[in-house]
Amino acid sequence: MCLDVKIPDNHLAGCEVYPQSNSTRSVVLRHPGGGVADVDFLLYLHVQTSDKCRAQPRLLAYAAHCRTDASGRPLAGVVVICRERLTRVSVQTVVHELFHALGFSRDLFATWVDCSVEREISACSPRGKVTHADGTGQMRLYTPSVISALQRHLAAVDPELGGPLENSDAAPGGVSSHWEARLLQGSVMLAAPGPSGASSIDPLTLAAFQDTGWYAVNTSRAQNLVWGKGEGALFGSNLTCYDNSSSFFCTGSGLGCHHLHLHKGQCLTDAHLDGCRIYKALENRSECWKKENERQSGDERQGGEVYGSGSRCFFSNLTTLNHSQLIVTGRCYRHRCTGLNRYQVQVLGSDWLDCPAGGSIQIRGYHGSVFCPDKRLCLDSDDSPPSEAEDVFPTGQPNETLLQDDTRSAYKPAADPLITTVFCVLAALGVLVLGLTSTRCTSCKVRIHAASGMLNC
Repeated sequence: MCLDVKIPDNHLAGCEVYPQSNSTRSVVLRHPGGGVADVDFLLYLHVQTSDKCRAQPRLLAYAAHCRTDASGRPLAGVVVICRERLTRVSVQTVVHELFHALGFSRDLFATWVDCSVEREISACSPRGKVTHADGTGQMRLYTPSVISALQRHLAAVDPELGGPLENSDAAPGGVSSHWEARLLQGSVMLAAPGPSGASSIDPLTLAAFQDTGWYAVNTSRAQNLVWGKGEGALFGSNLTCYDNSSSFFCTGSGLGCHHLHLHKGQCLTDAHLDGCRIYKALENRSECWKKENERQSGDERQGGEVYGSGSRCFFSNLTTLNHSQLIVTGRCYRHRCTGLNRYQVQVLGSDWLDCPAGGSIQIRGYHGSVFCPDKRLCLDSDDSPPSEAEDVFPTGQPNETLLQDDTRSAYKPAADPLITTVFCVLAALGVLVLGLTSTRCTSCKVRIHAASGMLNC
């Protein structure tokens, strides 16, 4: 058994016992299986209603590694998807769980190896303990690639900048299998869910896999992580998230925009933020990029709002009314990129206007201003909104994914959810193959063992 999944006998070594200590004949309990040839990682994918699924109504999926080789590298892993929640399965969820099974796990941190000198994994040296608390008590992952990736991300050279691990889902002094939410919002390896399109396979996560010693990582495939970029070594600390020194955090409970500006948000905290407050996407109809969210209400028209695929959330107090007090809130307006961190904005009834990053503009026919976010929009060639199937994100304990009920989901289930699940897994593996391969092979193979049979990738 691995978790609550029975491994097929054909994949296991034989088992025999001697009835008595002086017996010369053994009793065979299981004959040796044929094994699975020419495969680097074996994934057991099960869709079922397990005791864990029944006990935790919000549980979507959970995962674990099952067996490792002599170097500590996982050879097999299990991903269990709760049958009742099949229609909420997404590629991001499967990637999150696969990453746990492949080595991003507190149970495997101590087995990572250093292959910076030797190319043969058998000659690599153990890294030993790679997790330590920094001077503030923040548990961090200290390995070379992770440290370098975080220093580049924050534009800081502090040697204590190891990869920050979540405090809230670990015992006192213990270690989490997730990144710290205050510092790495948007990473696929967070413990808490995010809104649609907000999860990325970020440079820090790929750096962690580079430091396992088991994989060769194509870092050019890393996806952009906006949160905290260039904010310095103190970003996200409990000492600075309250002092308005960073626009990524907020105070109070007012309305505004999620940091990626795809959604309207409200300034809130949660169990993973240690009291810090951020703009979290509103529960209902918060996506500016969905045309169907346009209500045509008097308030929206007075604020000049426009919804659609090119629309993003902007802090604004625009109004057609002559108010003495104009409250800044999150509003949806069209945008189009004109360069790196350069864009134009269009509100209802206006022409396209340049919106200087970090500044603000006034619109003819309106009172108030539109505030132009700096280093949040038009940062790479792909400025498109999320696809309709990217609306479920991983969270939970190290070996499980808990998802809150999400009425904002735009995911449209296929006629057969099992088929959708298989496609999600295949798409997730496709993502991994582009950026992650075993150090001992040039053409790595993953085999999925599912209830319906064997699927070769």
